Amino acid sequence: MPTDEMLPQTETTPLISFVITTYNLPPSLLRECLDSVMALPLSDAEREIVLVDDGSEHSPMPELSDYADHILYIRKQNGGQSTARNTGIHCCHGTYIQFIDGDDLLISDVYAQCIGLLRRESPDMVLWRYSDKPENDVAVSFEGPQEGAEYMRHYNLRVGPGGYVFRKSLLMGLRFREGIIMEDEEFTPLLFLRVERLFFTDAKAYYYRQREGSTMHKRDSGWIEKRLDNTLTVLLNLQEKADRMPYADREALQRRIDQLTMDYVYNIMTLTGDQQCLEERVSVLHEHGLFPLPDRDYTTKYKWFRRMTKTATGRKFVMRILFKQ
Repeated sequence: MPTDEMLPQTETTPLISFVITTYNLPPSLLRECLDSVMALPLSDAEREIVLVDDGSEHSPMPELSDYADHILYIRKQNGGQSTARNTGIHCCHGTYIQFIDGDDLLISDVYAQCIGLLRRESPDMVLWRYSDKPENDVAVSFEGPQEGAEYMRHYNLRVGPGGYVFRKSLLMGLRFREGIIMEDEEFTPLLFLRVERLFFTDAKAYYYRQREGSTMHKRDSGWIEKRLDNTLTVLLNLQEKADRMPYADREALQRRIDQLTMDYVYNIMTLTGDQQCLEERVSVLHEHGLFPLPDRDYTTKYKWFRRMTKTATGRKFVMRILFKQ
């Protein structure tokens, strides 16, 4: 890494920029999120909080006035999660970036140990797991350093951008694809391929709140079709990029493509329950060389699913199992 990107920080460069995105969230949830960031062992100079309001009906700032001196509040026209995060990238100045959805929060005790690692090792990225509760008492140990591509060749990638903090200089021109709802699936693997020093842990540093009404809990037919269409778009984009990569990076990205293809087929089954829709979409995958799934020794789940879904009869049988018919 260039010497001007190494720690310690200058007085004008925050260590971490926390990009928090919100859309019509109750101020009480934003307050919890902000408190989790403010509780971290960072000075005002080391911490930058960018709150991006993606066109909420009402600004939350009247109820958050006591945070005004600690955050940069940006209100923009509604454009979706991707545009909100891209706006945050444009406006932040930290050496590292941490994305947070406004209804989630950081688990302060665990995240504090990740900050310690940033100070000691100056990595490109630190990766952790999500939690379904706001506290975590598991001891934290880290593995690494390892190249991001090497990690991708051996592990299934967790793509949610709340699950890692990363060096901003890795981005260059990389941004979230706008206009889709599966933007994480494309952004994260492409970012990982740029990582030279990755540390990772099984500890849980990010609380993901399961909330009714959130984007990932919608189940209407329009949203289902959009999700499936967007996933296919991401698959084809990643495949196109992989074809132009050096072998080591292509092999790493191929595992993510295969895993995402498996998830895509599974989601067609579970979200639509429609055999004809399944066969039509599988046919498109076949046309692009994405199906049948390649015979790779990834995980037991992958190997089982690959064998069971190679044929139309097998896919029909899997759907019967899923729906207990």
